[in-house]
Amino acid sequence: MGRIVARSLTSGCLLLAMSLFGTSAFAQTGGEGLSPTLAAVKKAHAVRLGYRESSPPFSFLDQSGRPIGYSLELCEAIVEEIGVEVDDPNLRIDYVKVTSDDRIDAVLQNKIDLECGSTTANAERGKRVAFSPLMFVAGTKLMVPKASSVQSLTDLKGKTVVVTKGTTNEQAIQAADKKFSLGLNIAVGGDHEQSYQMLADGKADAFATDDILLFGLIARHKAQDKFRVTGDYLSYDPYGIMFRKGEPQLSAVVERTFRKLGSNRDLVPLYNKWFTARLPTGERLNVPISLQLEEAFKAMDDSAGASN
Repeated sequence: MGRIVARSLTSGCLLLAMSLFGTSAFAQTGGEGLSPTLAAVKKAHAVRLGYRESSPPFSFLDQSGRPIGYSLELCEAIVEEIGVEVDDPNLRIDYVKVTSDDRIDAVLQNKIDLECGSTTANAERGKRVAFSPLMFVAGTKLMVPKASSVQSLTDLKGKTVVVTKGTTNEQAIQAADKKFSLGLNIAVGGDHEQSYQMLADGKADAFATDDILLFGLIARHKAQDKFRVTGDYLSYDPYGIMFRKGEPQLSAVVERTFRKLGSNRDLVPLYNKWFTARLPTGERLNVPISLQLEEAFKAMDDSAGASN
């Protein structure tokens, strides 16, 4: 499939995105007890991870219905570091299902401690929640039937585009519809699987979401002969693990996790496990790491001799 993140995404955009993520490796941990989330974790001996059912390879279900994925593996590493912070090496993980529509509320309403999905970190969301360092870079594209003549969004004038409720892709399509006066009929699916099915059932002419999720869904459904991904990038979507804002101690733990993974050179192999190797469910995405993400991972390397 080649690289799914265009090199034309400027370094300025990447720097802007990085400013939205947790960047204080030296955040004060206080000394007057644990932050609210960490105190609750210590009391419950458990961390609640929010997962998505249909966002492969970030967060999805294996054949036995168990939550797995790249984002969940990063979250599990954070749980280990939380265990160090709260002096409890045997923390239990409770998996809590979330959707694109309720994931932010799940964090704000204290239903989950970490959201481990495919969530874009942007300035609007950054006012309400906090994010880990950068873990992926994506952008909105279109999935269309193989036989479709559609090459770009403007080819869909007057037609139906399905988006998933509560996503940045929904906002991107609405903005483009207004900007180019396309008169789109914008249909909404409850999750990515529902949106995919609407396209598969002929209820929409295109499905718009992050390109990597489109590739993941095509691979999961073995639909390479049915659908293709097309169009220019309609948004810039840097992903992060989401957690509650205003807890410097928790933020420091999350960043420390990424820096340990970066310094141990574990981030790129972890990426390759989920994006280039065969998935536990049998699919293979064959999506090499982007230059932007590779540079972001290098920046997390605090080991001696790291050339940052």
